[in-house]
Amino acid sequence: MAQALDTQTVLITGAGRGLGAAIARAFAREGARVAINYRNSAAQAEALAEELGPGAMAFKADVTDTDAVSAMVADVADRLGPPTTLVHNALADFSFNGDDRAKIDTLTWPAMARQAEVAVGGALHAIQTMRPHFEAEGGGSVVTIGTNLVQNPVVPYHDYTAAKAALMAFTRTASKDLGPLGVRVNMVAGGLLRTTDASAATPEAVFDMIAGLTPLGRVTTPEDLADAVLFFASPWSRAVTGQTLVVDGGLVCD
Repeated sequence: MAQALDTQTVLITGAGRGLGAAIARAFAREGARVAINYRNSAAQAEALAEELGPGAMAFKADVTDTDAVSAMVADVADRLGPPTTLVHNALADFSFNGDDRAKIDTLTWPAMARQAEVAVGGALHAIQTMRPHFEAEGGGSVVTIGTNLVQNPVVPYHDYTAAKAALMAFTRTASKDLGPLGVRVNMVAGGLLRTTDASAATPEAVFDMIAGLTPLGRVTTPEDLADAVLFFASPWSRAVTGQTLVVDGGLVCD
């Protein structure tokens, strides 16, 4: 069952700042109750919760820690109501500056594994913990956050892109597993966003180049992507699952 946005309790991982904060604002704007997960950004998360009002609260947890995720989801259920929607946005520490990223000759497996641990492991832990709530509510929605670099790997973000590709695969397999419960699982894959904390290191010339190559003639914003997340959480997408929607102004065609 696809619930109206203003009846949902939404857990957003990695929501203390950047894209996650934009997604939290979008859900709050539509009347949803918003659980703002953070790992280190306590001040930003608490400030965002205060900004969004009594229907939003901040919850600390490292998504790679199963016990911490379980405790967080229980806390969300007690304080905001049973969570009905998961947006997995959490990202291991990363800077979107191609000049500073490791290429194949210097890339290490721990760097690859860390990205996968947060992207895929975090999604697994959150879905497993929220599954009983999905069952009790008769359905729900999971939205994962991906990247258009899977389709167009133009910069050497090997660790990040590989983790997001794995998350895309997990999104598809999870949709099959959770479908009988009435849970839809989809991905929104963004391009470079103008601007988040992670993309602040991107040279201005790169933003300008991408805008020039994009059919819409501009770089996608966090708010643009957040609205696409709302679509996948809303009844408007009630018959859509296992899909990846690329939101980058038309730069990449999947």
